[in-house]
Amino acid sequence: MRAFLLPIAGCLLLFVCARAVAEDSGPDPAAPEIESVYDPYRGMDPDGRIPKIDKARYVDRPERWRYVPEGRIKPGNFFQRFLVSSFVVPLVFANSDVGTGLGLAITDIDFRKQRRREFLGGFFSYTTEGQQSYVLRWRRWSKHVDVPGGGILQEERSFFRAGGGYRKTLTRRFFGIGPSTRERDETSYTDAVAFVDIGLSKSLEGGLDDFVVDLGLVGEGHWLSEGRVGGKPSTDDPTLGHPRLFREADRIGLGWLNVGLRWDTRDSQRNAYEGTVLGGRIDAALGQSEGKVGAIYTLFADEIVPVWPLFHDGGTEDEENPPTDTFALHLETHLSSGSLPFFARPTLGGSRTLRGYIAGRWRDDAAWEAAAEYRFWVIPRGFTVWRQIRVERLGLALFYEVGGVAEDGVGFFHERVRQSYGVSARATVERAAIFRADFGFSEEGFNFAAGFGLAF
Repeated sequence: MRAFLLPIAGCLLLFVCARAVAEDSGPDPAAPEIESVYDPYRGMDPDGRIPKIDKARYVDRPERWRYVPEGRIKPGNFFQRFLVSSFVVPLVFANSDVGTGLGLAITDIDFRKQRRREFLGGFFSYTTEGQQSYVLRWRRWSKHVDVPGGGILQEERSFFRAGGGYRKTLTRRFFGIGPSTRERDETSYTDAVAFVDIGLSKSLEGGLDDFVVDLGLVGEGHWLSEGRVGGKPSTDDPTLGHPRLFREADRIGLGWLNVGLRWDTRDSQRNAYEGTVLGGRIDAALGQSEGKVGAIYTLFADEIVPVWPLFHDGGTEDEENPPTDTFALHLETHLSSGSLPFFARPTLGGSRTLRGYIAGRWRDDAAWEAAAEYRFWVIPRGFTVWRQIRVERLGLALFYEVGGVAEDGVGFFHERVRQSYGVSARATVERAAIFRADFGFSEEGFNFAAGFGLAF
């Protein structure tokens, strides 16, 4: 039951709310007035198919822009747009380590009625054992075009973001540092963290528009305490835990500068059907409460190739976002330097890397992972849930991953390679909003993870 903090049904509902992470819009005084009577299928067919428009009439590099039909831009206030572009979703979950919890997700993907240019979301939860989370997220897309006659075009790669909140997680797990830690070495700790972050993503102009720059600032404070995982020692236990690492990481403040640059030809940032990405990122903890400095250096590469469809015909050429099966490859490496608290060092395991292992299972100053996924749609046209709420399509993915950790990059060639594999269930309400539930396996058994967006 470790990973089942949210039932799958609850995650699916929350996924409908979180679809805003890739929305873009904004009023254009020169655009024609949109009809006052709302038509939920304006610009799309009743089965969810969206006819393609000539994007080249309005933007350069039309393959980079996503069309959102007018039927998905309902006018009115938060309550009038309820279940179309605004959502209130209750969450109920239970776990032996955290107790019974209640939560609420409130999201508005057309915040301030900007024709889906801004997103604001609040996510709140509390359990009977005191685990809690209060988080706000805001995002504004900087490149958008109103389409004459209805709908918008959005370029996913350029936006501003901000967020902040407080979380108290009772079940953080720590197995020690290094590639030889054992499953029975598991300890746990409680991590209370307050954080704030701001950032932007910007695609360059002209002949450099394949390049994307990411900048961010994050401030966070951590307060550690005794862990709550049943039958496992606490990380601060002087005999069975790691008291020195625990003390060094307790009551620490971190100020991060995040800088990234990538060459990106993918046709979507959230759910690519083809393209390549090569990039690097530096996450530098330049401000620490004890005057220390540390950083993590990341290199990554993805390749996505469309393949012959398995359960459908691949749609038609005159369709926006036709169902497309793909084969995806991923490579990622992390190297750290300086001084970082144990919980900030590179890790493998969880919902993104080596999904057959529990989150944070492997941890050291260096880590690498390679992964392959075969992604295919089983129900390409989806179905109506209620009124205007639709699941666009349902699919599956088969994945295989390898990776490892070491004290430095040279150690990669000497330490044991870990493996995981599994199957993932996928659902979308539109292309850029994808929910997945991963069922992973490894030599240490089964691990379940659910989340929004793809692992890579």
